[in-house]
Amino acid sequence: MPVAASYLLRLGGGHHEEGWFARLRRRYVRHLADALRRRWWTLAVAAAVVSLGLGSLGLIGTEFMPRLDEGAILIETRRLPSISLPASVEVATQIERIVGTFPEVESVVSKIGRPDLATEAMGIYQADVYVNLRPIETWTTGRSKEALVRDMATALAVLPGVSFNFSQPMAMRLDEVVSGVKADVALKIFGPDLDELARLAEAARQRLARVPGIADLQVEVLSGAAQLEITIDHEAAARYGVNVSDVQELIETAVGGKTATELLDGARRFAIVVRFPDALRSTRDAIAGLTLTAPGGERIPLGRIASVREGVAPEAIGHENSQRRLVVQANVRGRDVGSVVADAKRQLADLSWPAGYFSTWGGQFENQERATRRLMLVIPLSLAIIFALLVLTFRTARQAAIVILNVPFALVGGVAGLWLRGLNLSLSASVGFVALFGVAVLNGVVMIAAVNGLRAHGRALRDAVLEGAGTRLKPVLMTALVAAFGFVPMALSHGAGAEVQRPLATVVIGGIITSTLLTLIVLPTVYELVEERVARRTAAAAPPAGVD
Repeated sequence: MPVAASYLLRLGGGHHEEGWFARLRRRYVRHLADALRRRWWTLAVAAAVVSLGLGSLGLIGTEFMPRLDEGAILIETRRLPSISLPASVEVATQIERIVGTFPEVESVVSKIGRPDLATEAMGIYQADVYVNLRPIETWTTGRSKEALVRDMATALAVLPGVSFNFSQPMAMRLDEVVSGVKADVALKIFGPDLDELARLAEAARQRLARVPGIADLQVEVLSGAAQLEITIDHEAAARYGVNVSDVQELIETAVGGKTATELLDGARRFAIVVRFPDALRSTRDAIAGLTLTAPGGERIPLGRIASVREGVAPEAIGHENSQRRLVVQANVRGRDVGSVVADAKRQLADLSWPAGYFSTWGGQFENQERATRRLMLVIPLSLAIIFALLVLTFRTARQAAIVILNVPFALVGGVAGLWLRGLNLSLSASVGFVALFGVAVLNGVVMIAAVNGLRAHGRALRDAVLEGAGTRLKPVLMTALVAAFGFVPMALSHGAGAEVQRPLATVVIGGIITSTLLTLIVLPTVYELVEERVARRTAAAAPPAGVD
Protein backbone atom coordinates (compact mmCIF):
# COMPACT_ATOMS: atom_id res chain seq x y z
CA MET A 1 0.00 0.00 0.00
CA PRO A 2 2.72 2.59 0.73
CA VAL A 3 4.42 1.87 -2.61
CA ALA A 4 1.13 2.14 -4.50
CA ALA A 5 0.27 5.35 -2.65
CA SER A 6 3.61 6.91 -3.58
CA TYR A 7 2.64 6.60 -7.26
CA LEU A 8 -1.13 7.02 -7.30
CA LEU A 9 -1.70 9.78 -4.75
CA ARG A 10 0.49 12.24 -6.71
CA LEU A 11 -2.00 12.09 -9.56
CA GLY A 12 -4.58 13.97 -7.52
CA GLY A 13 -2.28 16.86 -6.81
CA GLY A 14 -3.22 16.99 -3.13
CA HIS A 15 -6.09 16.28 -0.78
CA HIS A 16 -9.44 17.79 -1.62
CA GLU A 17 -12.44 17.70 0.67
CA GLU A 18 -15.93 18.10 -0.75
CA GLY A 19 -18.08 20.91 0.53
CA TRP A 20 -20.82 18.59 1.79
CA PHE A 21 -18.35 16.63 3.89
CA ALA A 22 -16.83 19.82 5.32
CA ARG A 23 -20.32 20.85 6.43
CA LEU A 24 -20.87 17.37 7.88
CA ARG A 25 -17.60 17.60 9.78
CA ARG A 26 -18.49 21.04 11.24
CA ARG A 27 -21.89 19.79 12.32
CA TYR A 28 -20.35 16.70 13.91
CA VAL A 29 -17.77 18.75 15.84
CA ARG A 30 -20.55 21.06 17.08
CA HIS A 31 -22.61 18.13 18.35
CA LEU A 32 -19.54 16.56 19.92
CA ALA A 33 -18.79 19.80 21.75
CA ASP A 34 -22.34 19.80 23.15
CA ALA A 35 -21.92 16.17 24.25
CA LEU A 36 -18.64 17.01 25.99
CA ARG A 37 -20.27 19.89 27.87
CA ARG A 38 -23.07 17.55 29.02
CA ARG A 39 -20.93 14.49 29.30
CA TRP A 40 -22.75 12.90 32.25
CA TRP A 41 -26.00 13.03 30.31
CA THR A 42 -24.21 11.56 27.28
CA LEU A 43 -22.73 8.72 29.32
CA ALA A 44 -26.07 8.02 31.00
CA VAL A 45 -27.82 7.66 27.64
CA ALA A 46 -25.04 5.41 26.34
CA ALA A 47 -25.18 3.24 29.48
CA ALA A 48 -28.95 2.92 29.14
CA VAL A 49 -28.64 1.85 25.49
CA VAL A 50 -25.95 -0.71 26.28
CA SER A 51 -27.91 -2.08 29.24
CA LEU A 52 -31.02 -2.43 27.09
CA GLY A 53 -29.08 -4.26 24.40
CA LEU A 54 -27.33 -6.62 26.80
CA GLY A 55 -30.56 -7.27 28.68
CA SER A 56 -32.49 -8.14 25.54
CA LEU A 57 -29.76 -10.59 24.51
CA GLY A 58 -31.11 -13.07 27.06
CA LEU A 59 -34.60 -12.84 25.57
CA ILE A 60 -33.65 -13.53 21.97
CA GLY A 61 -34.21 -17.01 20.55
CA THR A 62 -31.28 -19.40 20.23
CA GLU A 63 -30.48 -22.25 17.88
CA PHE A 64 -27.44 -24.18 16.68
CA MET A 65 -27.57 -23.23 13.00
CA PRO A 66 -30.32 -21.72 10.83
CA ARG A 67 -32.29 -24.35 8.99
CA LEU A 68 -31.15 -24.61 5.38
CA ASP A 69 -33.73 -25.00 2.63
CA GLU A 70 -32.61 -28.06 0.65
CA GLY A 71 -35.53 -27.91 -1.77
CA ALA A 72 -36.73 -31.30 -0.55
CA ILE A 73 -38.46 -32.95 2.40
CA LEU A 74 -37.60 -36.23 4.05
CA ILE A 75 -40.43 -37.98 5.88
CA GLU A 76 -39.26 -40.75 8.18
CA THR A 77 -42.15 -43.16 8.77
CA ARG A 78 -42.53 -45.94 11.32
CA ARG A 79 -45.13 -48.71 11.34
CA LEU A 80 -45.63 -51.44 13.93
CA PRO A 81 -42.50 -53.62 14.10
CA SER A 82 -44.56 -56.78 13.39
CA ILE A 83 -45.78 -55.52 9.99
CA SER A 84 -45.10 -57.69 6.95
CA LEU A 85 -43.23 -56.50 3.90
CA PRO A 86 -46.32 -56.45 1.58
CA ALA A 87 -48.25 -54.45 4.17
CA SER A 88 -45.34 -52.04 4.59
CA VAL A 89 -45.17 -51.53 0.82
CA GLU A 90 -48.92 -50.85 0.75
CA VAL A 91 -48.61 -48.21 3.48
CA ALA A 92 -45.70 -46.59 1.60
CA THR A 93 -47.83 -46.45 -1.54
CA GLN A 94 -50.65 -44.73 0.36
CA ILE A 95 -48.18 -42.18 1.76
CA GLU A 96 -46.78 -41.45 -1.70
CA ARG A 97 -50.29 -41.04 -3.10
CA ILE A 98 -51.29 -38.55 -0.36
CA VAL A 99 -48.07 -36.52 -0.59
CA GLY A 100 -48.22 -36.48 -4.38
CA THR A 101 -51.53 -34.60 -4.32
CA PHE A 102 -49.80 -31.40 -3.19
CA PRO A 103 -49.04 -29.16 -6.19
CA GLU A 104 -45.66 -28.14 -4.73
CA VAL A 105 -44.42 -31.73 -4.96
CA GLU A 106 -42.49 -32.77 -8.03
CA SER A 107 -41.77 -36.42 -7.19
CA VAL A 108 -41.99 -38.87 -4.28
CA VAL A 109 -40.00 -42.04 -3.68
CA SER A 110 -39.85 -44.33 -0.65
CA LYS A 111 -37.05 -46.52 0.66
CA ILE A 112 -38.19 -49.30 2.99
CA GLY A 113 -35.62 -50.75 5.38
CA ARG A 114 -31.87 -50.79 5.01
CA PRO A 115 -29.30 -53.61 4.86
CA ASP A 116 -27.10 -54.44 7.81
CA LEU A 117 -23.98 -53.17 6.04
CA ALA A 118 -25.33 -49.67 5.29
CA THR A 119 -24.79 -46.63 7.48
CA GLU A 120 -27.69 -47.77 9.64
CA ALA A 121 -29.83 -50.88 9.94
CA MET A 122 -33.57 -50.32 9.51
CA GLY A 123 -36.36 -52.84 9.58
CA ILE A 124 -39.12 -53.20 7.02
CA TYR A 125 -41.38 -51.26 9.37
CA GLN A 126 -39.28 -48.13 8.74
CA ALA A 127 -39.23 -46.13 5.53
CA ASP A 128 -37.70 -42.87 4.34
CA VAL A 129 -39.96 -40.92 1.97
CA TYR A 130 -37.98 -38.50 -0.21
CA VAL A 131 -40.17 -35.64 -1.42
CA ASN A 132 -38.62 -33.47 -4.15
CA LEU A 133 -40.23 -30.03 -4.37
CA ARG A 134 -40.68 -27.76 -7.34
CA PRO A 135 -38.76 -24.45 -7.36
CA ILE A 136 -40.39 -22.20 -4.80
CA GLU A 137 -40.85 -19.38 -7.32
CA THR A 138 -43.27 -21.65 -9.25
CA TRP A 139 -45.53 -22.31 -6.24
CA THR A 140 -49.03 -20.94 -6.80
CA THR A 141 -50.63 -21.81 -3.47
CA GLY A 142 -48.94 -19.06 -1.47
CA ARG A 143 -47.82 -21.53 1.18
CA SER A 144 -44.43 -21.41 2.82
CA LYS A 145 -42.40 -24.57 3.30
CA GLU A 146 -43.33 -24.71 6.98
CA ALA A 147 -47.01 -24.42 6.08
CA LEU A 148 -46.58 -27.17 3.50
CA VAL A 149 -45.06 -29.48 6.13
CA ARG A 150 -47.94 -28.76 8.52
CA ASP A 151 -50.52 -29.51 5.81
CA MET A 152 -48.72 -32.74 4.89
CA ALA A 153 -48.68 -33.83 8.53
CA THR A 154 -52.42 -33.16 8.78
CA ALA A 155 -53.14 -35.09 5.58
CA LEU A 156 -51.02 -38.09 6.68
CA ALA A 157 -52.59 -38.23 10.14
CA VAL A 158 -55.48 -40.29 8.71
CA LEU A 159 -53.18 -43.32 8.39
CA PRO A 160 -53.51 -45.43 11.57
CA GLY A 161 -50.51 -46.91 13.32
CA VAL A 162 -47.95 -44.78 11.45
CA SER A 163 -45.74 -42.12 13.02
CA PHE A 164 -44.02 -39.41 10.99
CA ASN A 165 -40.91 -37.31 11.40
CA PHE A 166 -40.40 -34.44 8.94
CA SER A 167 -36.86 -33.36 8.12
CA GLN A 168 -34.63 -32.84 5.10
CA PRO A 169 -32.28 -35.39 3.52
CA MET A 170 -28.97 -33.75 4.41
CA ALA A 171 -30.17 -32.35 7.74
CA MET A 172 -31.41 -35.74 8.92
CA ARG A 173 -28.17 -37.48 8.01
CA LEU A 174 -26.05 -34.81 9.70
CA ASP A 175 -28.18 -34.95 12.85
CA GLU A 176 -27.81 -38.71 12.92
CA VAL A 177 -24.05 -38.67 12.40
CA VAL A 178 -23.35 -35.91 14.94
CA SER A 179 -25.79 -36.79 17.73
CA GLY A 180 -27.30 -40.14 16.76
CA VAL A 181 -30.81 -38.66 16.68
CA LYS A 182 -32.85 -37.81 13.59
CA ALA A 183 -34.68 -34.86 15.12
CA ASP A 184 -34.11 -31.32 16.39
CA VAL A 185 -34.59 -32.17 20.06
CA ALA A 186 -34.19 -35.50 21.84
CA LEU A 187 -34.61 -36.50 25.47
CA LYS A 188 -32.33 -39.49 26.11
CA ILE A 189 -33.45 -41.58 29.09
CA PHE A 190 -30.94 -44.03 30.60
CA GLY A 191 -31.59 -46.91 32.96
CA PRO A 192 -31.30 -50.67 33.42
CA ASP A 193 -34.93 -51.90 33.10
CA LEU A 194 -36.73 -51.72 29.75
CA ASP A 195 -40.23 -51.56 31.24
CA GLU A 196 -39.27 -48.70 33.52
CA LEU A 197 -37.62 -46.89 30.59
CA ALA A 198 -40.85 -47.24 28.60
CA ARG A 199 -42.89 -45.87 31.52
CA LEU A 200 -40.62 -42.86 32.00
CA ALA A 201 -40.55 -42.18 28.25
CA GLU A 202 -44.34 -42.17 28.05
CA ALA A 203 -44.60 -39.86 31.06
CA ALA A 204 -42.06 -37.51 29.47
CA ARG A 205 -43.88 -37.63 26.13
CA GLN A 206 -47.14 -36.54 27.75
CA ARG A 207 -45.43 -33.56 29.38
CA LEU A 208 -43.52 -32.56 26.25
CA ALA A 209 -46.75 -32.57 24.24
CA ARG A 210 -47.81 -29.46 26.18
CA VAL A 211 -44.81 -27.41 25.03
CA PRO A 212 -45.63 -24.94 22.20
CA GLY A 213 -43.50 -25.50 19.12
CA ILE A 214 -43.10 -29.25 19.61
CA ALA A 215 -43.93 -31.25 16.47
CA ASP A 216 -43.54 -34.87 15.33
CA LEU A 217 -43.28 -35.97 18.96
CA GLN A 218 -42.63 -39.72 19.29
CA VAL A 219 -41.00 -42.30 21.51
CA GLU A 220 -38.36 -44.56 20.06
CA VAL A 221 -39.82 -47.97 19.22
CA LEU A 222 -38.83 -50.40 21.97
CA SER A 223 -41.21 -53.35 21.73
CA GLY A 224 -43.74 -54.74 19.28
CA ALA A 225 -41.71 -57.28 17.35
CA ALA A 226 -43.61 -60.58 17.20
CA GLN A 227 -41.71 -63.71 18.10
CA LEU A 228 -42.41 -67.38 18.71
CA GLU A 229 -41.38 -68.60 22.14
CA ILE A 230 -40.72 -72.34 22.55
CA THR A 231 -40.18 -73.49 26.13
CA ILE A 232 -39.15 -77.11 26.63
CA ASP A 233 -40.88 -79.05 29.41
CA HIS A 234 -37.97 -81.00 30.84
CA GLU A 235 -40.13 -83.39 32.87
CA ALA A 236 -42.26 -84.31 29.82
CA ALA A 237 -39.13 -84.77 27.70
CA ALA A 238 -37.64 -87.03 30.39
CA ARG A 239 -40.75 -89.22 30.44
CA TYR A 240 -40.35 -89.91 26.74
CA GLY A 241 -36.57 -90.22 27.03
CA VAL A 242 -36.00 -87.30 24.67
CA ASN A 243 -32.86 -85.18 25.04
CA VAL A 244 -33.12 -81.40 25.01
CA SER A 245 -30.50 -81.28 22.26
CA ASP A 246 -32.79 -83.38 20.03
CA VAL A 247 -35.60 -80.86 20.49
CA GLN A 248 -33.30 -77.95 19.75
CA GLU A 249 -31.96 -79.65 16.63
CA LEU A 250 -35.51 -80.24 15.34
CA ILE A 251 -36.45 -76.58 15.86
CA GLU A 252 -33.22 -75.35 14.27
CA THR A 253 -33.68 -77.58 11.22
CA ALA A 254 -37.37 -76.88 10.77
CA VAL A 255 -37.40 -73.10 11.27
CA GLY A 256 -33.92 -71.73 10.68
CA GLY A 257 -32.47 -74.43 8.45
CA LYS A 258 -29.34 -76.48 8.85
CA THR A 259 -26.34 -76.82 6.57
CA ALA A 260 -26.29 -80.32 5.07
CA THR A 261 -23.34 -80.04 2.74
CA GLU A 262 -21.46 -77.62 0.47
CA LEU A 263 -21.43 -77.08 -3.26
CA LEU A 264 -18.00 -76.46 -4.77
CA ASP A 265 -17.84 -74.24 -7.83
CA GLY A 266 -14.16 -73.74 -8.54
CA ALA A 267 -12.75 -71.71 -5.69
CA ARG A 268 -16.19 -70.75 -4.43
CA ARG A 269 -18.19 -72.68 -1.82
CA PHE A 270 -21.96 -72.50 -1.38
CA ALA A 271 -23.70 -73.93 1.70
CA ILE A 272 -26.70 -76.17 0.99
CA VAL A 273 -29.26 -75.55 3.72
CA VAL A 274 -32.13 -77.94 4.49
CA ARG A 275 -35.29 -76.77 6.24
CA PHE A 276 -38.95 -77.66 6.33
CA PRO A 277 -41.51 -76.30 3.83
CA ASP A 278 -43.34 -73.07 4.75
CA ALA A 279 -46.56 -74.94 5.47
CA LEU A 280 -44.86 -76.86 8.31
CA ARG A 281 -43.16 -73.86 10.01
CA SER A 282 -45.15 -70.69 9.27
CA THR A 283 -47.69 -70.88 12.14
CA ARG A 284 -47.67 -71.73 15.83
CA ASP A 285 -49.88 -74.80 15.34
CA ALA A 286 -47.70 -76.08 12.52
CA ILE A 287 -44.59 -75.87 14.66
CA ALA A 288 -46.37 -77.46 17.61
CA GLY A 289 -47.31 -80.35 15.31
CA LEU A 290 -43.71 -81.14 14.32
CA THR A 291 -42.80 -84.65 15.41
CA LEU A 292 -39.61 -86.22 16.63
CA THR A 293 -38.79 -89.86 17.33
CA ALA A 294 -38.28 -91.03 20.89
CA PRO A 295 -35.72 -93.74 21.74
CA GLY A 296 -38.60 -96.24 21.98
CA GLY A 297 -39.76 -95.45 18.46
CA GLU A 298 -42.76 -93.27 19.38
CA ARG A 299 -43.59 -90.28 17.19
CA ILE A 300 -44.04 -87.40 19.61
CA PRO A 301 -45.50 -83.99 18.58
CA LEU A 302 -43.43 -81.07 19.74
CA GLY A 303 -46.46 -79.62 21.52
CA ARG A 304 -46.40 -82.50 24.05
CA ILE A 305 -42.93 -81.80 25.38
CA ALA A 306 -42.74 -78.01 24.83
CA SER A 307 -45.05 -75.01 24.99
CA VAL A 308 -45.25 -73.02 21.77
CA ARG A 309 -46.74 -69.55 22.09
CA GLU A 310 -46.61 -66.20 20.33
CA GLY A 311 -45.14 -63.26 22.21
CA VAL A 312 -43.91 -59.70 21.84
CA ALA A 313 -40.24 -58.86 22.21
CA PRO A 314 -38.15 -55.69 22.04
CA GLU A 315 -37.56 -54.60 18.46
CA ALA A 316 -34.19 -53.08 19.37
CA ILE A 317 -32.43 -52.07 22.56
CA GLY A 318 -30.47 -48.85 22.20
CA HIS A 319 -27.23 -48.34 24.11
CA GLU A 320 -25.01 -45.34 24.68
CA ASN A 321 -21.89 -45.34 26.85
CA SER A 322 -22.63 -48.96 27.80
CA GLN A 323 -26.04 -48.05 29.22
CA ARG A 324 -29.53 -48.83 27.97
CA ARG A 325 -31.18 -45.82 26.39
CA LEU A 326 -34.64 -44.83 25.17
CA VAL A 327 -35.18 -41.64 23.16
CA VAL A 328 -38.15 -39.28 23.11
CA GLN A 329 -37.62 -37.09 20.04
CA ALA A 330 -39.39 -34.16 18.43
CA ASN A 331 -38.91 -31.44 15.85
CA VAL A 332 -39.35 -27.72 16.47
CA ARG A 333 -41.64 -25.57 14.33
CA GLY A 334 -42.51 -21.92 14.77
CA ARG A 335 -40.08 -21.37 17.66
CA ASP A 336 -36.38 -21.52 18.39
CA VAL A 337 -34.77 -24.64 19.80
CA GLY A 338 -33.39 -22.94 22.92
CA SER A 339 -36.79 -21.63 24.09
CA VAL A 340 -38.50 -24.95 23.40
CA VAL A 341 -35.93 -26.89 25.44
CA ALA A 342 -36.17 -24.35 28.28
CA ASP A 343 -39.97 -24.86 28.41
CA ALA A 344 -39.51 -28.62 28.14
CA LYS A 345 -37.15 -28.65 31.11
CA ARG A 346 -39.76 -26.80 33.17
CA GLN A 347 -42.39 -29.36 32.19
CA LEU A 348 -40.13 -32.22 33.27
CA ALA A 349 -39.03 -30.59 36.51
CA ASP A 350 -41.65 -32.47 38.57
CA LEU A 351 -40.96 -35.86 36.93
CA SER A 352 -39.38 -38.14 39.54
CA TRP A 353 -36.53 -40.38 38.39
CA PRO A 354 -35.96 -43.68 40.20
CA ALA A 355 -32.49 -44.52 41.43
CA GLY A 356 -30.22 -45.44 38.55
CA TYR A 357 -32.25 -43.54 35.93
CA PHE A 358 -31.35 -40.16 34.43
CA SER A 359 -31.81 -38.16 31.24
CA THR A 360 -29.81 -35.91 28.94
CA TRP A 361 -30.74 -33.70 26.00
CA GLY A 362 -29.53 -34.46 22.49
CA GLY A 363 -30.16 -33.55 18.86
CA GLN A 364 -29.57 -30.01 17.62
CA PHE A 365 -29.74 -28.73 21.20
CA GLU A 366 -26.74 -30.91 22.10
CA ASN A 367 -24.76 -29.34 19.24
CA GLN A 368 -25.89 -25.88 20.32
CA GLU A 369 -24.71 -26.40 23.91
CA ARG A 370 -21.37 -27.75 22.70
CA ALA A 371 -20.86 -24.74 20.40
CA THR A 372 -21.89 -22.33 23.17
CA ARG A 373 -19.32 -23.77 25.55
CA ARG A 374 -16.59 -23.32 22.96
CA LEU A 375 -17.67 -19.76 22.19
CA MET A 376 -17.63 -18.92 25.90
CA LEU A 377 -13.95 -19.80 25.77
CA VAL A 378 -13.06 -18.37 22.36
CA ILE A 379 -14.72 -14.94 22.69
CA PRO A 380 -13.10 -13.93 26.02
CA LEU A 381 -9.78 -15.24 24.72
CA SER A 382 -10.13 -13.12 21.57
CA LEU A 383 -10.97 -10.02 23.60
CA ALA A 384 -8.00 -10.67 25.89
CA ILE A 385 -5.65 -10.88 22.89
CA ILE A 386 -7.13 -7.66 21.46
CA PHE A 387 -6.71 -5.92 24.80
CA ALA A 388 -3.07 -7.03 25.02
CA LEU A 389 -2.38 -5.66 21.54
CA LEU A 390 -4.05 -2.37 22.48
CA VAL A 391 -1.88 -2.09 25.59
CA LEU A 392 1.21 -2.61 23.43
CA THR A 393 -0.07 0.06 21.02
CA PHE A 394 -0.95 2.82 23.53
CA ARG A 395 1.45 1.68 26.28
CA THR A 396 -1.27 2.23 28.86
CA ALA A 397 -4.08 0.00 30.03
CA ARG A 398 -6.58 2.82 30.56
CA GLN A 399 -6.65 3.85 26.90
CA ALA A 400 -6.83 0.21 25.86
CA ALA A 401 -9.87 -0.15 28.13
CA ILE A 402 -11.44 2.95 26.53
CA VAL A 403 -11.10 1.36 23.08
CA ILE A 404 -12.55 -1.94 24.36
CA LEU A 405 -15.71 0.03 25.20
CA ASN A 406 -16.55 -0.23 21.51
CA VAL A 407 -17.27 -3.93 22.00
CA PRO A 408 -20.54 -3.47 23.97
CA PHE A 409 -21.43 -0.60 21.61
CA ALA A 410 -21.14 -3.02 18.70
CA LEU A 411 -23.03 -5.72 20.59
CA VAL A 412 -26.06 -3.42 20.91
CA GLY A 413 -26.43 -3.00 17.15
CA GLY A 414 -25.92 -6.70 16.45
CA VAL A 415 -28.68 -7.68 18.87
CA ALA A 416 -30.96 -4.96 17.48
CA GLY A 417 -30.38 -6.27 13.95
CA LEU A 418 -31.41 -9.78 15.00
CA TRP A 419 -34.55 -8.44 16.68
CA LEU A 420 -35.56 -6.31 13.70
CA ARG A 421 -35.16 -9.16 11.20
CA GLY A 422 -36.70 -11.83 13.42
CA LEU A 423 -33.55 -13.96 13.50
CA ASN A 424 -32.29 -16.19 16.29
CA LEU A 425 -28.91 -16.16 17.95
CA SER A 426 -27.09 -19.02 16.22
CA LEU A 427 -23.52 -20.13 15.69
CA SER A 428 -23.47 -18.08 12.49
CA ALA A 429 -24.55 -14.92 14.35
CA SER A 430 -21.97 -15.57 17.07
CA VAL A 431 -19.20 -15.71 14.46
CA GLY A 432 -20.53 -12.39 13.14
CA PHE A 433 -20.11 -10.86 16.60
CA VAL A 434 -16.48 -12.00 16.73
CA ALA A 435 -15.79 -10.41 13.33
CA LEU A 436 -17.65 -7.27 14.39
CA PHE A 437 -15.52 -6.73 17.49
CA GLY A 438 -12.41 -6.35 15.36
CA VAL A 439 -13.95 -3.64 13.16
CA ALA A 440 -15.30 -1.78 16.20
CA VAL A 441 -11.93 -1.79 17.96
CA LEU A 442 -10.20 -0.56 14.78
CA ASN A 443 -12.32 2.61 14.71
CA GLY A 444 -11.49 3.30 18.34
CA VAL A 445 -7.77 2.93 17.65
CA VAL A 446 -7.96 5.39 14.76
CA MET A 447 -9.64 8.06 16.89
CA ILE A 448 -7.59 7.67 20.08
CA ALA A 449 -4.32 7.67 18.13
CA ALA A 450 -5.24 10.97 16.47
CA VAL A 451 -6.10 12.64 19.78
CA ASN A 452 -2.91 11.35 21.39
CA GLY A 453 -0.88 12.75 18.49
CA LEU A 454 -2.37 16.23 18.93
CA ARG A 455 -1.78 16.18 22.68
CA ALA A 456 1.82 15.19 22.09
CA HIS A 457 2.22 18.42 20.08
CA GLY A 458 1.01 20.52 23.02
CA ARG A 459 -2.70 20.90 22.30
CA ALA A 460 -5.06 21.24 25.22
CA LEU A 461 -7.20 18.20 26.06
CA ARG A 462 -10.56 19.59 24.92
CA ASP A 463 -9.08 21.06 21.73
CA ALA A 464 -7.23 17.82 20.96
CA VAL A 465 -10.42 15.77 21.41
CA LEU A 466 -12.50 18.01 19.15
CA GLU A 467 -9.87 18.38 16.46
CA GLY A 468 -8.77 14.74 16.56
CA ALA A 469 -12.34 13.46 16.32
CA GLY A 470 -13.07 15.86 13.46
CA THR A 471 -10.00 14.91 11.45
CA ARG A 472 -10.75 11.19 11.89
CA LEU A 473 -14.41 11.43 10.94
CA LYS A 474 -13.77 10.39 7.34
CA PRO A 475 -11.54 7.36 8.14
CA VAL A 476 -14.02 6.11 10.74
CA LEU A 477 -16.97 6.49 8.38
CA MET A 478 -15.10 4.89 5.48
CA THR A 479 -14.04 1.90 7.57
CA ALA A 480 -17.58 1.41 8.83
CA LEU A 481 -19.35 1.94 5.50
CA VAL A 482 -17.02 -0.34 3.54
CA ALA A 483 -17.56 -3.15 6.02
CA ALA A 484 -21.32 -2.56 6.23
CA PHE A 485 -21.90 -2.30 2.47
CA GLY A 486 -19.73 -5.36 1.90
CA PHE A 487 -22.15 -7.47 3.93
CA VAL A 488 -25.35 -6.10 2.35
CA PRO A 489 -25.48 -8.79 -0.41
CA MET A 490 -25.19 -11.50 2.24
CA ALA A 491 -27.89 -9.88 4.36
CA LEU A 492 -30.35 -9.69 1.45
CA SER A 493 -29.42 -12.97 -0.23
CA HIS A 494 -32.08 -15.63 -0.81
CA GLY A 495 -29.95 -18.16 -2.70
CA ALA A 496 -28.49 -21.47 -1.60
CA GLY A 497 -26.98 -21.17 1.87
CA ALA A 498 -28.49 -17.74 2.50
CA GLU A 499 -30.01 -18.94 5.77
CA VAL A 500 -26.51 -19.26 7.26
CA GLN A 501 -25.14 -16.04 5.75
CA ARG A 502 -28.06 -13.82 6.76
CA PRO A 503 -27.54 -13.80 10.58
CA LEU A 504 -23.80 -13.17 10.24
CA ALA A 505 -24.28 -10.24 7.87
CA THR A 506 -27.14 -8.78 9.93
CA VAL A 507 -25.05 -8.79 13.10
CA VAL A 508 -22.09 -7.10 11.40
CA ILE A 509 -24.19 -4.38 9.71
CA GLY A 510 -26.23 -3.57 12.82
CA GLY A 511 -23.20 -3.60 15.08
CA ILE A 512 -21.17 -1.34 12.80
CA ILE A 513 -23.97 1.25 12.75
CA THR A 514 -24.27 1.54 16.54
CA SER A 515 -20.55 1.15 17.13
CA THR A 516 -19.76 3.98 14.72
CA LEU A 517 -22.36 6.34 16.19
CA LEU A 518 -21.26 5.66 19.75
CA THR A 519 -17.58 5.78 18.79
CA LEU A 520 -17.97 9.25 17.35
CA ILE A 521 -19.78 10.66 20.40
CA VAL A 522 -19.28 8.49 23.49
CA LEU A 523 -15.66 7.45 22.97
CA PRO A 524 -14.28 11.04 22.93
CA THR A 525 -16.44 11.83 25.95
CA VAL A 526 -15.08 8.91 27.95
CA TYR A 527 -11.54 9.72 26.80
CA GLU A 528 -11.77 13.32 28.04
CA LEU A 529 -13.30 12.26 31.36
CA VAL A 530 -10.61 9.65 32.06
CA GLU A 531 -7.70 11.81 30.96
CA GLU A 532 -8.92 14.76 33.05
CA ARG A 533 -8.95 12.61 36.17
CA VAL A 534 -5.49 11.26 35.37
CA ALA A 535 -4.20 14.80 34.91
CA ARG A 536 -5.70 15.92 38.25
CA ARG A 537 -4.20 12.97 40.10
CA THR A 538 -0.82 13.64 38.48
CA ALA A 539 -0.97 17.30 39.44
CA ALA A 540 -1.97 16.47 43.02
CA ALA A 541 0.87 14.00 43.38
CA ALA A 542 3.49 16.41 41.97
CA PRO A 543 5.50 18.47 44.53
CA PRO A 544 4.64 22.20 44.75
CA ALA A 545 6.66 24.62 42.67
CA GLY A 546 9.90 25.70 44.34
CA VAL A 547 10.03 22.69 46.63
CA ASP A 548 13.14 20.56 46.14
